[in-house]
Amino acid sequence: MHTLGKSLVLALAATTALAATPALAQSKTLTISWWGFNGEKLEAIVLAPFREMCDCEMVFETGNNADRLNKLQIRGGSGVDVAYFSDSFSQTGIELGLFQPVDRSKIPNIEGIYELAQAPQGEYGPAYTIGRVGIVYDAEKVDPPITSWDDLWREDLAASLSLPGITTTAGPMVVLKAGEHAGVDAYEDPDAAFTAVAELQPNVVKNYNTGSEMINLFSTGEVSAAIAQDFTLAQIQAAVPSVVWADLEEGSIATLNTVNIPVGAVEVDLAHEFINFILSPEIQQTLAEEGVDAPVNTSVTLTPEQAALWTYGADVIAGLQRIDYTKMNAAKGGWVDRWNEIFGM
Repeated sequence: MHTLGKSLVLALAATTALAATPALAQSKTLTISWWGFNGEKLEAIVLAPFREMCDCEMVFETGNNADRLNKLQIRGGSGVDVAYFSDSFSQTGIELGLFQPVDRSKIPNIEGIYELAQAPQGEYGPAYTIGRVGIVYDAEKVDPPITSWDDLWREDLAASLSLPGITTTAGPMVVLKAGEHAGVDAYEDPDAAFTAVAELQPNVVKNYNTGSEMINLFSTGEVSAAIAQDFTLAQIQAAVPSVVWADLEEGSIATLNTVNIPVGAVEVDLAHEFINFILSPEIQQTLAEEGVDAPVNTSVTLTPEQAALWTYGADVIAGLQRIDYTKMNAAKGGWVDRWNEIFGM
């Protein structure tokens, strides 16, 4: 059976297993805010079977974290029932009062996911996938291999590096790593950290704002290294097979993509049902197999080849560096201005 066909069978099996409540009225519409990345696979694996289960309509807001959170803030947390954000942005949303606590009794599958993912930001939404921010590079062009965050400043990487924009999930992490490169805490000594950021400029071809933009930079040969999130790895390797994930001596940085219910959500019960659905073992298994998201459900089993693409397994997750997003969010506003002074808008 074709892989995606298998995915649909599993997804439909999940539909049957989870349809413990009567079908909801066709008049219901679930509005989801997310990135729109991997849309065709998500339609096949998640959306089509969920529509079948809930007998509801689904509409979407797409865009990057910053744009979508800004829209949600302007509307005072209304207009969306389910909101996908990386943890740095969902933390901002929590601090702005845009999300409501979830009712965990309505999300029974939450008990089957890693403890780290169950309540990463307290009483708010769970993480549906755990990822990493690290460095990817073309092993045929970069020699010696990249083995440390400090390698970003190597002279042999001149005009060959792409950094995430400062308003992306990974952008502020560049500032933290620049501080470490300079031997300081970026929160305590931003001057030294941004001096180190400026020292990266000769190596930087372009800052990217979306995963697809960064993938294209590799595809066209414009860059041979980048700071990236691991969910992009499979697609980069599909375009440039010699690209590898760097084994960094300091470790990669944990990212948790969360799913929350905004305070102005209309379909709160349906939103809980959807969150429970995407945390099910069947959906989590299929999303991982199809190269969409790393699983948080502990019952998911992957082959070594599949696991190599993901932040997968208790040992890997335990070795990740964590970020204090409350401190980062407090500092980020000033960092944006300083970043733009170096790289431009």
